[in-house]
Amino acid sequence: SEDVLSKDAGECAICLEELQQGDTIARLPCLCIYHKGQVFLRMDITFQSCIDEWFEVNRSCPEHPSD
Repeated sequence: SEDVLSKDAGECAICLEELQQGDTIARLPCLCIYHKGQVFLRMDITFQSCIDEWFEVNRSCPEHPSD
């Protein structure tokens, strides 16, 4: 589901950028959270939305691949 982060929550396991208060996030059934609907530039790579790009090639949580 899509939500807005209410407090800082460490680093996104996909892009390695900080999950900061006010960021739009996706919360998976396992309760892991990732950026959603944001554009990031890291090391000259653009991320449109971490979890959406991840799901284009993977259908499981990056941190819980067996779930």
